[in-house]
Amino acid sequence: MAKRIVVDPITRIEGHLRIEVIVDDNNVVTDAFSSSTLWRGIEVIVKNRDPRDVGFMTQRICGVCTYSHYKAGITAVENALGIVIPPNAEYTRALMNISLIFHDHIVHFYHLHGLDWCDIVSALKADPSLASKIAFNYSDNPLSTGADELRAVQKKVADFANAKSGLGPFANAYWGHKTYRFSPEQNLIVLSHYLKALEVQRVAAQMMAIFGSKQPHPQSLTVGGVTCVRDILDPSRLGDWLTKYKYVADFCNRAYYADIVMAAEAYRDEPSVMGGVNVKNFVSHAEIPLNQTEYLYSTGLVYDGDISTLVPLEEDKITEEATHSWYKDDGPFHPYDGKTEGHYTGLKDGESIGPDGETVRTKLLDIEGKYSWIKSPRYDGKPVEVGPLATIMVGLAANNPRIKTVATQFLHDTGLPIEALFSTLGRTAGRLLECKLSADYGHEAFDSLISTIKSGDKRTCSPYVIDKNKEYKGRYIGSVPRGMLSHWIRIKNGVVENYQAVVPSTWNAGPRDSSGNKGPYEASLMGLQIADLAQPIEIIRIIHSFDPCIACSVHLMDMKGNELGEYRIDPITFNAK
Repeated sequence: MAKRIVVDPITRIEGHLRIEVIVDDNNVVTDAFSSSTLWRGIEVIVKNRDPRDVGFMTQRICGVCTYSHYKAGITAVENALGIVIPPNAEYTRALMNISLIFHDHIVHFYHLHGLDWCDIVSALKADPSLASKIAFNYSDNPLSTGADELRAVQKKVADFANAKSGLGPFANAYWGHKTYRFSPEQNLIVLSHYLKALEVQRVAAQMMAIFGSKQPHPQSLTVGGVTCVRDILDPSRLGDWLTKYKYVADFCNRAYYADIVMAAEAYRDEPSVMGGVNVKNFVSHAEIPLNQTEYLYSTGLVYDGDISTLVPLEEDKITEEATHSWYKDDGPFHPYDGKTEGHYTGLKDGESIGPDGETVRTKLLDIEGKYSWIKSPRYDGKPVEVGPLATIMVGLAANNPRIKTVATQFLHDTGLPIEALFSTLGRTAGRLLECKLSADYGHEAFDSLISTIKSGDKRTCSPYVIDKNKEYKGRYIGSVPRGMLSHWIRIKNGVVENYQAVVPSTWNAGPRDSSGNKGPYEASLMGLQIADLAQPIEIIRIIHSFDPCIACSVHLMDMKGNELGEYRIDPITFNAK
């Protein structure tokens, strides 16, 4: 008999995401549905605004990848106005992008996704001396894995376990689940790096702040270039960025890389890890200029997993539709002509499996109608996956020498065939490889900035004029930590006439389209067997591998006064001493 499982909210992500699956008598997923349950409407907010202000508003799309939407909003306006920014501005933006990639991917694996791989309770049983020796199997110079360091980590977490709060920040998880595959010692290694990454991510955030003034929500980009002139021309500020870059790159190479190689060894026979890629169409876009002719990432598509053929990207084939999304106009529309008028139709009464495995009455998605605030982007009518795995696949198809080097080395170090990358493991490894690309080659953008300044070119901004009697349209399209991002703008009478942002998590998390084709999230769960319906860690592990970003700081009210959601917060009181 078919059963419905509701996972709501998916935690350890940005935003509100609900996943519902239908399973058969063998606990195999036969259908899946992805829903974003809150709407923000930034695209509506920027209408009729001065286009020069757009970037400062669009960076509020997300509280994590603020720089990505900031840069996209600024660049879309520059593209519309035909502005070519100076090389110094281009390279400075690239260094800020590298800073974000470091921060985003390290935080994602260790603090968001890592606990899907690492069993904290198991780590408490580990032998620190043995774990220290095991670490050398995955790195010639492992980081934070000395026996004394591991013993201190173990004690710190054990103190949490002995406290009244249970495991503290590690409480309420599925520890001991049968799909965890690390040994106690391997778990302890990852746990040590989890704590070390708390320090490293702070340094990565400081890297962004050197040129951006602050992080999150940097403020040094402007239409035409950048405003951080003194920072760019100050040798001490440049040296500070480079020092922090080397520190974070060292963690990437000695800890992050080693842990994913270790995961590849331990999880190579776990079905929920070696599956999870059922949409094998990938799209990516060039990003991070290293010099005047080369970018770190490549542009194009890969269809049906065929990396022998790079398909050119044609922007007019990008559309969004809302057949199953809570908007009035179904489309499909090209982003220049996109519409964003909400039309919430609610949930339905039904039954699902509760947290204790019992059947409970609950509200369910209207899977025959509209069920998500996310639209359904398509390329030439086809669903495609975006993200670091797409970056690697497109890079290999494009014969990108830097991507080919890091991907080939990873496959050699893990002993895996290239086909193994079409998996949850491959998607997780893709994020590591993007981080390693920045660690191994990001200094080339820094060197180009220094060379440009030494040549006597100190320009940081290009002049421009907005003719209020002229209509403009333009876009930003590029790659950010979660995948290919594009912002599309029309300008009329000197203000924004229309604006659409087609973000990575829209490409991946969108519901099925009018033809019934599932997006990557939904498709990734098809055929998945769940060991315990009350503890569906397999679902969470696969969805986390996409690094969902379902930004959600603005709540939506039903104009008819209907209740859309109820939230209860249990207060915690502290006794003053």
